[in-house]
Amino acid sequence: MITYEWLYWLAGTFFAVWALLSLKDGRYGNAAFWGLLSVSFFAGSHLSDFANGVLVLALVAIAGTGRLSRSAPETTSQTEREEYSVRLGNRLFIPALIVPVTAVAGTLLYNYTPLSATGLFEARRETLILFGIGVVIALIAAMIWLRAPLAAPAEEGRRLLDSIGWAAILPQMLAALGAVFALAGVGEIIGRFAGGAIPEGSIFLTVVVFALGMALFTMIMGNAFAAFPVMAAAIGIPLLVEGYGGDPAVIGAVGMLAGFCGTLLTPMAANFNIVPAALLELKDQNAVIRQQIGTAIPLWVCNVIIIYVGAFLLWN
Repeated sequence: MITYEWLYWLAGTFFAVWALLSLKDGRYGNAAFWGLLSVSFFAGSHLSDFANGVLVLALVAIAGTGRLSRSAPETTSQTEREEYSVRLGNRLFIPALIVPVTAVAGTLLYNYTPLSATGLFEARRETLILFGIGVVIALIAAMIWLRAPLAAPAEEGRRLLDSIGWAAILPQMLAALGAVFALAGVGEIIGRFAGGAIPEGSIFLTVVVFALGMALFTMIMGNAFAAFPVMAAAIGIPLLVEGYGGDPAVIGAVGMLAGFCGTLLTPMAANFNIVPAALLELKDQNAVIRQQIGTAIPLWVCNVIIIYVGAFLLWN
């Protein structure tokens, strides 16, 4: 059976390769950072909580002391890239499209054919596993199609990752922070406050508070995955699901989308909003956020309506 942990091993392999390449170039800070991250993916589930905590503190120390630097490995020349762009045009996006097509088509094929009886993939992890398989297929297809140097994927991946730096693992860190907040009882405290402030029986207002909390906590913590455990424990489960009998699938899925609206509005989501501005060398580091305001707010309103209608009016 192919399990979820196989994806961790795949990611750990890539980080290990980037660590070795950084070590070869004498970028010892980069090598230590990506090497420790590789250890996390390979052995994190087998290490104690204390060991994982020490590993995280080591990553923070390396990044916080400015030990990470950009790399500029030579793969294809600027002339070759321009030639690819002119000759292939938008077909260059075909390898990238292989990934979602593999994930979606593979999931449907696996779940709605006799393949599901084989137990090939870990239950409820099929899409994520197929997403990883899609990445491998896309990589192989691109290498065969473009006839790139064998080291190109590793070197280009390292160049891009070094350009992003520590922000590349920000979603993982913030998701863990959300779990810590939930275990610390932050959600229960917010739930008691919200339960006392919201009038009894006001479903719509409760939905608004839940969606607003998802957006605001996402803006503070930088990631909807970090906000969800807190708001689910505070309002989503005790009030909307258990209290008013709402559809948990709609509340959970669309609640996450409400949180993503907050992602569009915060510099804390550095990998989405600050890193692109840096890579594009924009003068205003908040330029990406400014462009997204007109999308985020109307989309949040739509999410509120979808939760209220889909989880309560249609569900009941």
